[in-house]
Amino acid sequence: MEGLKLSYSLHLSHGGKTLHPFTASTLVSRFHPKCYLPLSTGCRQYAGFIVQALALVYPKSLSFRHFGMGRVQELRFTAGRTSASMQPITEELEDDKSKDFPTSGDSIRQRFLDFYAARGHKVLPSASLVPDDPTVLLTIAGMLQFKPVFLGKVPRQVPRATTSQRCIRTNDVENVGRTSRHHTFFEMLGNFSFGDYFKRDAIKWSWELSTMEFGLPADRLWISVYEDDNEAFAIWHDEVGVPVQRIKRLGADDNFWTSGVTGPCGPCSEIYYDFHPERGHSNADLGDGTRFIEFYNLVFMQYNKRDDGSLEPLKQKNIDTGLGLERMARILQKVPNNYETDLIFPIIEKASELANVSYTLADDPTKANLKIIGDHLRASVYLISDGVVPSNIGRGYVVRRLIRRTVRTGRLLGIKGDGKGNLEGAFLPILARKVIDLSSHIDSDVKTRAPRILEELKREELRFVITLERGEKLLEQMLAIALSSAQDNGTVPCLSGKDAFLLYDTYGFPVEITMEVAGERGVNIDMNGFNIEMENQRRQSQAAHIAVKLAVENGADLTDNIPDTEFLGYDTLSTRAVVESLLVNGKPVLQVAEGNDVEVLLNRTPFYAESGGQIGDHGFLCVTETGNQLKAVVEIKDVQKSLGNIFVHKGTVIEGEIEVGREVEAAVDADLRKRAKVHHTATHLLQAALKNVIGQETSQAGSLVAFDRLRFDFNFHRPLKDNELMEIEGLVNRWIADATLLRTKVMPLTDAKLAGAIAMFGEKYGEQVRVVEVPGVSMELCGGTHVSNTSEIRGFKIISEQGIASGIRRIEAVAGEAFVEYVSARDNHMKQLCSTLKVKADEVVTRVESLLEELRIARNEVSAMRGKAAVYRASIIASKAFTVGTSKTIRVLVESMDDTDADSLKSAADYLLDTLQDPAAVILGSCPGEGKVSLIAAFSPGVVDLGIQAGKFIGPIAKLCGGGGGGKPNFAQAGGRKPENLMSALDKARAEFVSILSEKTS
Repeated sequence: MEGLKLSYSLHLSHGGKTLHPFTASTLVSRFHPKCYLPLSTGCRQYAGFIVQALALVYPKSLSFRHFGMGRVQELRFTAGRTSASMQPITEELEDDKSKDFPTSGDSIRQRFLDFYAARGHKVLPSASLVPDDPTVLLTIAGMLQFKPVFLGKVPRQVPRATTSQRCIRTNDVENVGRTSRHHTFFEMLGNFSFGDYFKRDAIKWSWELSTMEFGLPADRLWISVYEDDNEAFAIWHDEVGVPVQRIKRLGADDNFWTSGVTGPCGPCSEIYYDFHPERGHSNADLGDGTRFIEFYNLVFMQYNKRDDGSLEPLKQKNIDTGLGLERMARILQKVPNNYETDLIFPIIEKASELANVSYTLADDPTKANLKIIGDHLRASVYLISDGVVPSNIGRGYVVRRLIRRTVRTGRLLGIKGDGKGNLEGAFLPILARKVIDLSSHIDSDVKTRAPRILEELKREELRFVITLERGEKLLEQMLAIALSSAQDNGTVPCLSGKDAFLLYDTYGFPVEITMEVAGERGVNIDMNGFNIEMENQRRQSQAAHIAVKLAVENGADLTDNIPDTEFLGYDTLSTRAVVESLLVNGKPVLQVAEGNDVEVLLNRTPFYAESGGQIGDHGFLCVTETGNQLKAVVEIKDVQKSLGNIFVHKGTVIEGEIEVGREVEAAVDADLRKRAKVHHTATHLLQAALKNVIGQETSQAGSLVAFDRLRFDFNFHRPLKDNELMEIEGLVNRWIADATLLRTKVMPLTDAKLAGAIAMFGEKYGEQVRVVEVPGVSMELCGGTHVSNTSEIRGFKIISEQGIASGIRRIEAVAGEAFVEYVSARDNHMKQLCSTLKVKADEVVTRVESLLEELRIARNEVSAMRGKAAVYRASIIASKAFTVGTSKTIRVLVESMDDTDADSLKSAADYLLDTLQDPAAVILGSCPGEGKVSLIAAFSPGVVDLGIQAGKFIGPIAKLCGGGGGGKPNFAQAGGRKPENLMSALDKARAEFVSILSEKTS
């Protein structure tokens, strides 16, 4: 702050006495010599520092008059234990003669979080873009991570929270770059109340944040409220002071938030910024995107919508808000759209450099394309960072589509190769580095995952370039067909909407390019059909991405009576417990008799519930009477978590009758638990070994910890080599042999991450986490069960490695008792093999290779003999050939060759064609096995020259035999599954061929 000169001063008063005047810069410098604040923060921001400092001296209250920023305002500050609150007393608006300064996106984010932290909100981290919620594909809203709390399924950890949530929405992907505000990736700043404060505080704080923290002129802010929400209207007008003419009542479509057909809902209130206040209040439309932008949305979640549509008040009223970071950055940085803020524009500038264009001088279409690249690349980088790999399904399809749109847009801008002269290179990694550079304050994990992100983008881009080239060839074929069809029918050539959409959706061709190329060839495009296909896809996309489904279920009422289950399974495998509830087919019952399946809820349990990839424990619940006589036994085959942290024990009553309120002895199957523990710890060692051998950038993409094996999915772009698998296996077994004691402790999530603990893919963590460490080898956040010493694992063996999706590999392995069983079984197989081959174990490979070579030679000999036999049989039937035609005679042979195999049938056709000489045609059929038909058509050049093609002729004939096929003009093969139809198919072939030849040679 040294040397900072401000154009206003502060006059403080305390206890009715005027204190000495001083400049704000002097005071701030005195109390906060190292602070940094953007100038646009204004006097109010510095006043906050002043109050915090002077509150130490003047603990009760302070007031001052603030001159500057175009207005005079008296402010009173009241010091509290942790922060000072500020309320306006009077305000006189004057002409705004100040000069505003832009504020960085990172600063806006931090100031928002600090603002609400000072008001008792817990700052929580952004959730992953891959939500822990089966109802949505991606994280599309800031409230998603709090959905279980809003539903009452999970008890609130804090009464109020604030976040900066990374979000993905692709339902409006076509608007990206075309409008000033649409994005696929964006940050939603939010403040949330879980049954704590409600409308009044939410409204007042949102106004204070907007006008005082961010310094937005009050006369440029408009408000919308739900048409029936008189309470919100009154707060805005009577308490905040917004004039009536700047408060709009809107209907349910705009200002009533619902989660679905049923569930939590409530009215909304939104704050809009007015870019053109000179247009006045008359007929102002908040939907006018050229004048207004909505930047803050307040949802008052106060009702539950029933099945009949009626609304009932929620027991716990909640606040859910969202402030668009990109939108606020646009306003404060005074740029014409969200893309030209410092959050995105550096990416656009880099793309402009690669495309060799000037963004400033570019026309609107070029600017739009540059914006698309900037937006889509942000989304792709953060999706890949969160573990989403490009594929053709689900989340993978979302990121693949975004990457492909980016690549085709880059090519449309003229970016060739990497844009720097290497035509075989890729340009996405170059731009992605800029995204990664900007990620520090958004997600610190992105930089550590950079190598994997860049490699994935490069591989996907290069793969898609090949697809684009195929699309270009396909377009040429489509245009040729359209022109030929129009010529035959005497119509105007037109490419169907479905074909144009196929090129767009599958091959990445913008419809504009398709129209341009087609226009050059004189072909129209059915744009109506294209738009129908596009709308169908958009509806599917909206259904998949935009709905956050909430529902107040019967289970929510259950949680009012059933507390969370106390888990004792880390320390014991058996305990006495009380049956809190019984469920049959999901419905509560008081007792369950022998032979029925049941779900049992206990107050405490030693059973591990499935999570973190580890399956649930098996075991028994026993009810005993006096003298330890068994009265009832429930066999437990699965345990799941439900409604937050309630353990649901799923099993069957195999003896007696179990009742609610009974005390039971809950006992876990110790042998199966041991098997699970061994495989879980081995999974941690496997991940550590993978990172050592193939690179630290590889990460988990899923896992299964079962009693008989473990399965580990990870991100990697190629199959592992045999020597790599051997090295991984060797490392794990060495760590097992080291007999290392494991360390397990509970600590704050932030401390665990700072210590280097790895999070399990797809898991959701609270503020306190359990860390499992194999000292010197592995440290992971994990709630699973583990061995105490690595020596308990005994041994580790990889049994398979394979690809399961694009960029995702899977390793299956065994450890502990399963390892012993696996090795023992393989040893028995080897002994049997040695006995059969009559060799020693170390001679098995050589003997098998020798047998395979002998088999290959024998098969070749058999094939040659069959071919000779077929030729011999062909020489016999050659005399059955007949001639067709008058001006030109063609020798034709159509015959069956019984059970001749396909290869021999080909040899016979070649022989017959040579024997009959040009011009000749041979059509042969056979039934080489049960349910099999083989067909061959072989035409000499003289027949092909007549315009008759073997490939086109044989296909329809094969259909008669329940099959199909095709080939070249001179030779074609086909097959079928109906041998009983072979003779009638050959008769038809003979008749049709004679008819065609007669016409061609007459």
